[in-house]
Amino acid sequence: MKIHIAHSPDSDDAFMFYGLASGRVPSNGFELEHVLADIETLNRAAFDATYEITAVSFHAYAHLTDRYILLPHGASMGDRYGPVVVARQDGPASLEGVRVAVPGELTTAFLALRLFDPTVEHLVVPFDQIQEKVHSGEVAAGLLIHEGQLTYADEGLKKIVDLGEWWAHRTGGLPLPLGGNVIRRDLGAPAISALSRLLHDSIAYGLANRDEAVKHAMQFGRGLDRERTDRFVGMYVNDLTLDYGERGRQAVRRLLGDAQAAGLLPKAVNVEFAV
Repeated sequence: MKIHIAHSPDSDDAFMFYGLASGRVPSNGFELEHVLADIETLNRAAFDATYEITAVSFHAYAHLTDRYILLPHGASMGDRYGPVVVARQDGPASLEGVRVAVPGELTTAFLALRLFDPTVEHLVVPFDQIQEKVHSGEVAAGLLIHEGQLTYADEGLKKIVDLGEWWAHRTGGLPLPLGGNVIRRDLGAPAISALSRLLHDSIAYGLANRDEAVKHAMQFGRGLDRERTDRFVGMYVNDLTLDYGERGRQAVRRLLGDAQAAGLLPKAVNVEFAV
């Protein structure tokens, strides 16, 4: 059976899938093809059920439960850190009256921003162009995901709010669920279970063989040195990635429940995990 595994071309996802991509973790009879695209592109493709397994934002997942089910591992969660809204040093100190460049309307970063400030004005910009838009003054602030969370100060930008910190304060310490891996329901229970184990084993391999997996991930770090690549990977590939646990599952339910209560989702979401 040929299976497309779609994920972002980022160091944390590269680390997560290194075991499978390198062949260190056997594919057990599945023909696996890795597809790399930015998260907003993957979110949009999931509405057409394009890939059997794909990374999606939890914001997008809320609209996809009829065709996809969450895998019990593979989540990226910000544990008291997360997407950061930044501005130039001479820019605003709050979001009042500010237009913010965001990396996509289906990203969880954008959902969290709207929970933080429902009135915020936004402009969709490819995630890797947001700092440039802030520097040029086209927008007063930008919502940074991926490695921009580590490099914005080097680029002369200042933090307005860290949405992961804000979320932890709002929820009594829950992590902010950003993205997860989902699998198409129509594959059937046996294939879903077998593929779930493969992805679990790939994550476990990276965590157990960190040096070689980080070396691989550096190819996708967009200029991060080894130390920062390792730090970024550690932020988003950790024990919560290997298994949500009750804390991680509670965080997903809380995020989507709060979003629905705020009118940001059309209906309540039944959060369901594959076995």
